[in-house]
Amino acid sequence: MTAPNTPGLERFSLSGRVALVTGATRGLGLEIARGMAAAGAAVGINGRDAQRADEIAKSIPNAFAAPFDITDLSGATDAIDSIVARHGRLDCLVNNAAVRDRRPLHDITADDFRRLIETNLVAQYELSRTAVRHMAKRGQGRLVFISSMVVPQSFHGDPAYMASKGGLEALMRALAVELGDKGIAVNAIAPGFFLTERNAPFFAQPRIAELARRIPLRRFGRPDELVGAAIFLASDAASYITGQVLTVDAGLSVAL
Repeated sequence: MTAPNTPGLERFSLSGRVALVTGATRGLGLEIARGMAAAGAAVGINGRDAQRADEIAKSIPNAFAAPFDITDLSGATDAIDSIVARHGRLDCLVNNAAVRDRRPLHDITADDFRRLIETNLVAQYELSRTAVRHMAKRGQGRLVFISSMVVPQSFHGDPAYMASKGGLEALMRALAVELGDKGIAVNAIAPGFFLTERNAPFFAQPRIAELARRIPLRRFGRPDELVGAAIFLASDAASYITGQVLTVDAGLSVAL
């Protein structure tokens, strides 16, 4: 980590850091990975598709492929161990990978719910546990969870997903308390409505298009507009911040 008296903009630098971003082959995860690499970090591009992860890593300076399925807990542990063995450290884990089920309650069975929780909560718990094992040896590190802005259910219609993200925020706060004395900061980012290639059909619905008029900035977010929050929480600029949720939603949560 940079010395505590690092001045000004240099505190936002990630030079010399090693970061892993899960679900980084598309959408918000990809933009976060690009941004962190541009800030100087060596960034692991995670995804289940090894070929795609490798192609993306080659297109980003300072990036390297880190393909694995986060729900394969033993495989994920081995992958993180390999990253540390190769790079000598892991400074930041961005838990971004998640699945979504926008169906209403009566369509989501207990098995469906269980599978979603396994990906969105259990896997992220185990990844964090493995990352912390390495970070604690150096007495420093950052865990960043990608949570979800809490808005009326009429806009989301996906109770299982919202339950998993609520659990993720509770996990974040508990880890912040437990890991503080190990020099590890734990925070979350709660994105508002960001338009990505994958969720374009959802955003095309009339009820969601209407929502844009209720956002104070009067538009949906671009994926690259989440990057600053991720760099901030991974950097020395956030050295005295832990246990917090940074909402990036153009003011929607205070306008509703």
